[in-house]
Amino acid sequence: MRHRPEKINLTLDENGWADIDELIQKANQARVTMDKQLLLEVVKTNDKKRFELSEDGLRIRASQGHSIPVNLNIEPQTPLELLYHGTAYRFLQSIRTHGLLPRNRTHVHLSPDVKTAITVGSRHGEPVVLTIQAGHMFNDGYNFYLSANGIWLTEKVPVDYIRFPGYCLF
Repeated sequence: MRHRPEKINLTLDENGWADIDELIQKANQARVTMDKQLLLEVVKTNDKKRFELSEDGLRIRASQGHSIPVNLNIEPQTPLELLYHGTAYRFLQSIRTHGLLPRNRTHVHLSPDVKTAITVGSRHGEPVVLTIQAGHMFNDGYNFYLSANGIWLTEKVPVDYIRFPGYCLF
């Protein structure tokens, strides 16, 4: 749902919502075994709370992390003064040069705490936590959005707003 819904011929609306019955039907047609009970269990138990159900319980969408354009209908908010970005040590040179870019996603993802950032960074190799001066960015006109699962989103983070750990050699 976050990356290639067309792979199973699923159509999302402009806000990223998919009809649950259609999702189940198309997943099963694509030989991905799914039923409503399994889907609801995934929503309930996903440790990152990646998915949310509509108020009427008939639709589902990803809370963030899309590589396809969707409008999550979330308004800009004032972020915490500091946010964190977990990455792998091997990406630091590029980040020092270009800042944080969404790459194949629609937003850069920022964590509200170091623990979450470490978990994210660990998925990619030796973790490094970058401190983002989000309050300063906000005051300089950058928009921040708080996703339904508590992850902060922004379009990019220029190098000037990133504090790198002191132990980096380059």
